[in-house]
Amino acid sequence: MKPLQFAPSLVEQVHKSILSDITTGKLPSGARIIQEQIAQELGVSRQPVQQALTLLRKEGVLRDAPGRGLLVAPLDLEHVRNMYDVRAVIEGLAFRKAAENADRLAPDKAAALMRAGRKAASSGSVGAMIAADMAFHHYIYTLSGNPLVVPTMETHWTQAQRVMGQVLLREHKPRDIWNQHEALLDAVSSGKAALAERLARQHITEAADFMIERLQTEA
Repeated sequence: MKPLQFAPSLVEQVHKSILSDITTGKLPSGARIIQEQIAQELGVSRQPVQQALTLLRKEGVLRDAPGRGLLVAPLDLEHVRNMYDVRAVIEGLAFRKAAENADRLAPDKAAALMRAGRKAASSGSVGAMIAADMAFHHYIYTLSGNPLVVPTMETHWTQAQRVMGQVLLREHKPRDIWNQHEALLDAVSSGKAALAERLARQHITEAADFMIERLQTEA
């Protein structure tokens, strides 16, 4: 077995940086990806960039460009709908299990996530809003106690960040999701498993409807 040449964390950081540029509109749909330029901007060699680009291609964020190279793939709305249908089920499970483990909830941690989310929403920063939303949901995944939830959701979040970013960039007044998050958190902290699952599914379904409607309008 050959020794690894690059720490996974470096590839992950490059992956995160490229995805952030796509999410925030710096690299819009159809933009050609220039490997050498990315490596230079990030101050790394070409190898971790190449590995990160390979991952993004497998995840459907990038696709082969005519001739050679890669470009940012356009969003497929049918795929987005299917993705959120699956997510609604997994989120429902995660919130139900989190409510069953309500005694493990850290009130200070939960309150900090809510404050960060509302602060991000008021800032208007696309990156901050997406990061806060991800942090809230990942906390619930951990609280659920099911170790399969986080890895199952990783690919979803790669695509979800693109969807959220594309919609948020076009919204003058972004939709406030934190009242819904507060209701979800109340259900979890109260141990109301069935309610937490129902609200979680409703939360994701409504988000999908809203975002797809916006994306169709822009198409």
